[in-house]
Amino acid sequence: MIKILIADDFALLREDICDTLNAQEDMEVVGTAESGAQAEKLAAETDYDIILMDIEMKFMDGMMAAEEIRKVDTEVIIIFITNSPQYAIKGYEVGALDFVLKPVSYFAFSLKITKALTSLTHREKASVLLTFKNGMMRLPAEDITYIEILRRQMIVHTETEAYPMAGTLTEMEAKLGDAGFARCNKGYLVNLRHVKRITADSVQVGNDELLISRRRREDFLTAMTDYYGENGK
Repeated sequence: MIKILIADDFALLREDICDTLNAQEDMEVVGTAESGAQAEKLAAETDYDIILMDIEMKFMDGMMAAEEIRKVDTEVIIIFITNSPQYAIKGYEVGALDFVLKPVSYFAFSLKITKALTSLTHREKASVLLTFKNGMMRLPAEDITYIEILRRQMIVHTETEAYPMAGTLTEMEAKLGDAGFARCNKGYLVNLRHVKRITADSVQVGNDELLISRRRREDFLTAMTDYYGENGK
């Protein structure tokens, strides 16, 4: 289900857009805001696919909200709703996909939503939303080398960083299994694209050597074979 946030200080427009989008089988408006500040707060709490946002709002305008949202989420699709086309140029500076002019016509709006859906289809689908005490950050799955459980703490590793976060490997495996991840033992979930070498009882992932358990070895090697076959490597 595609999760959408609508931010506009005109309640009637918010309701109309909600009704239009919720009528679609694969879309759901799971958040609404009447200011940029509310939109920023909601975007930090929920992993949205699309944000439809008015530019001219009280307290914090849509452009400022988009700048703050981009600090923690570079992937979410932003479409601005505006009375003034001149704002569109500035909108692209914060990575907005497009803009819709007010008054919103159904035909123009449907074209923008179709464009957003196409962008969702072609972008890197898998990502992990890392939650910290002071904020959130979306990390593309391809940047992850492996995920481990260490002293009951889950740690997401990249080539240069290690991010502690809440959760379990079972949850991450369910989310990332289709993105080329597999367990080499009960404590490690490996991104197969970063595997450099496999020995009888270990796998080199980046610069780290991880143990392959006897119980997981056959399934892990099968996952590696399938991954290389599907990706032509």
